[in-house]
Amino acid sequence: MKFRVTIRKDGGASETRVVEADSRFAVYEQMRSEGGTVVSLADMSQGFRLPPWLFISFGSGVKHSEVSRFAKNLAAMLSAGLSLARALSVIERQSGNKRLKKLVSGLSDSIRKGSSFHEALAARPDVFSGLFIAMVRAGEESGSLSEALVSVGTQMERSDELVRKIRGAMIYPAIVIFAVVIVAVLMLIYVVPTLTSTFTSLGVKVPLATRMIVAISDFLVGNITAVLVSAVAVIGGGIAFVRSKAGGNAVVRASLYVPVVNELVRETYAARASRTLSSLLSSGVPVLEALAITQQVVGTNAFARVIENAATHVKKGEPLSESFAQSARLYPILMSDMLAVGEETGKVAEMLHQIADFYEADVAEKTKDLSTIIEPVLMLFIGAVVGVFAVSMIAPIYSLSSAF
Repeated sequence: MKFRVTIRKDGGASETRVVEADSRFAVYEQMRSEGGTVVSLADMSQGFRLPPWLFISFGSGVKHSEVSRFAKNLAAMLSAGLSLARALSVIERQSGNKRLKKLVSGLSDSIRKGSSFHEALAARPDVFSGLFIAMVRAGEESGSLSEALVSVGTQMERSDELVRKIRGAMIYPAIVIFAVVIVAVLMLIYVVPTLTSTFTSLGVKVPLATRMIVAISDFLVGNITAVLVSAVAVIGGGIAFVRSKAGGNAVVRASLYVPVVNELVRETYAARASRTLSSLLSSGVPVLEALAITQQVVGTNAFARVIENAATHVKKGEPLSESFAQSARLYPILMSDMLAVGEETGKVAEMLHQIADFYEADVAEKTKDLSTIIEPVLMLFIGAVVGVFAVSMIAPIYSLSSAF
């Protein structure tokens, strides 16, 4: 297998090269032996694939939740004494997802041909993350595969739950704003032209605000096709931009300057990094490899660069908490302090687990508070829209009535 890998050495210079190796983990080990830290790693043997931010993408057909259930179910059967091959066969038969059936069948075939379980998983990076593969590998090497699968399944479920809570807090305002925009557009297209014709026929002099709304209405009615195409293009372009690395990083940076939201973002990333690193270290993954995988899970933004710097500090023999302490603008101070205590007591994984629990609970509470804050803001927004329309279009009607 060929991989395109970007590494950073102690001098700070980055280097990109193509490496041939049996698996992603072999690349990590090779780069570490050469004194480098893996910044990014891409599998070149998968053929052409569209970027993930494009509208048309060919996904694996296996949901993230199905992967976490797969881990939990497999762990339960292994704990009950079933062999790995038999457990995979049971999951294949009971699954209702054809893609998952095919995936599990492929894993079984690879294992029968002599591959280890983590090597079989590594052949499907579109389904199984580096975190999943690393923890399975550590579980196989330590003889505790079922415990590793339980741990990774729980980690994935907690991550999904955190994302669901944040999305849930955003759904209500998004629906309300979308409805207001649709109603406003319909009124501009169907209601305003009728009132405009009435004002024109009676020679009523309308105020500036009314003339502005009439001008917008005339533009929409006369260029409805162009407006719709432009709206679709803007929405599509916005989604593509946000899904791209540059766009995602820009959104994260901008969110750090928004009151209330910035704390939510910081604690979300703190929980994600802590949970991932705790799971990996608890499973016996070496700290440098765990940091590299955690960096991939966090992303390519400023939060990930802190983890990259942490790996550099650890390679120099410095505390893991040092980088987090130097980046208090991104990661909360409490995280670096608790991590420092974990290093002093030799319980880093346990302390990271507590950090993740704390921030996940705090994020859940703050999303509830955010919903409470958003409701009056939305009411003010709706009231402003209705007020502007009322003053602009109804005021001339009252003046017309008084003239009669």
